[in-house]
Amino acid sequence: MAHVLVVGGGIAGDTLALLMERDGWTVTVAEIAPALRTGGQTVDLRGDSREVLERAGLLQRALDRLVPQRGAAWIDARGRRLAEMTVEAFDGRGYVSREELLRTDLARILHEAAGPGVTHRFGETVDALEDTGTGVLVRFRSGTEEKFDLVVGSDGAHSRVRALRFGPEASYRKPLGLAHAWFTLTEQPGTPPLDGWLLIHNAPGRRCVSARPGHPGEQEIGLTFAADTLPPRRDREARFALLERTFAGVGWRTAEFLAAARQADDFALDTYDQIRMPRWHVGRTVLLGDSAWCASPLSGLGTALALRGAAELTAALRAAGAPGDTAGVPAALTAFERTMRPRTTSAQRLPPGRVVSMAPKSALGIRVNALAMRALQSKAARPLVNRALAASEHGRTGSPEGAPQTSASD
Repeated sequence: MAHVLVVGGGIAGDTLALLMERDGWTVTVAEIAPALRTGGQTVDLRGDSREVLERAGLLQRALDRLVPQRGAAWIDARGRRLAEMTVEAFDGRGYVSREELLRTDLARILHEAAGPGVTHRFGETVDALEDTGTGVLVRFRSGTEEKFDLVVGSDGAHSRVRALRFGPEASYRKPLGLAHAWFTLTEQPGTPPLDGWLLIHNAPGRRCVSARPGHPGEQEIGLTFAADTLPPRRDREARFALLERTFAGVGWRTAEFLAAARQADDFALDTYDQIRMPRWHVGRTVLLGDSAWCASPLSGLGTALALRGAAELTAALRAAGAPGDTAGVPAALTAFERTMRPRTTSAQRLPPGRVVSMAPKSALGIRVNALAMRALQSKAARPLVNRALAASEHGRTGSPEGAPQTSASD
């Protein structure tokens, strides 16, 4: 029976695993984390996300895990509202969707939907990949070797598979000038409630602090700031110190959030980057999701592209006769690229001013951004905005997603 190795057990990897297993493949998923990853903020169910989940028979499970949403509001250092956008704005195509769930919940739904033909190897990744023509010889970090008919690198923007088969990350990484920390805050007596609102506070110097609804009794926190590089992941103290220096003196609840970051089990920090590659496959190794085309969380399309990419790769392999006949795998990978590349190219074209609006540089820029958010919802601007939304990748302006998919090279 045809055997595929999927490196990386995130949204893209676990979606691919369950779809390929349903087509008759034997699937092994290698995930460097010791267990299913938690963390990440919210993702919405518009466009491709909804369509792929519905076809997979998982949409209702996702809808059952929705987090109550009322909209987004931009606030000053004292918590006073400068602008807001409800979930009803632009006929439900605005900054926040009515149908959003936590990334960790979507990941668990996908993981638990896998059948008996999918095996997860946690705490495992790859150290070498050798294309044999009819397959790929894989040496795992544990020291074992095994041959697969296909290897898929879905191990995130810092992909180990990409480094092994396509070269160093620096050749493909395009930093956007911002970094983002995210984590879950457990509410305590006296914690200010969010009442279903994503609250956003911008401070001069390209600093942004946000809190949005999570599971009952929890809030999902984000800290965004200007940076192209960060201290090493292993040096957590240096990362906390960087945040504390950067956000010193910022108002609203920032001091509370900085203290909570040190206590959070799911604290993560990464730069906002895009990955741009001339091709996504070589031989029988192919990249999927952020490994291949990371559009950055600023696009708001990371999850949608991961789900759609997994569906399109499965469809291309099926059209080529796999898994019954794996001779057509290389041609299927070419067809997959041809189908997905226009979508990913479009998603990587961030709207003008996207970075600036996320983290304005000056007090004037913050005021202008709030005015723009109000103006966009005016009756006069509505036809123009609706046309822009209709032309977008899945009919939305797109709020930033929480956690970029984490690399198996962590």
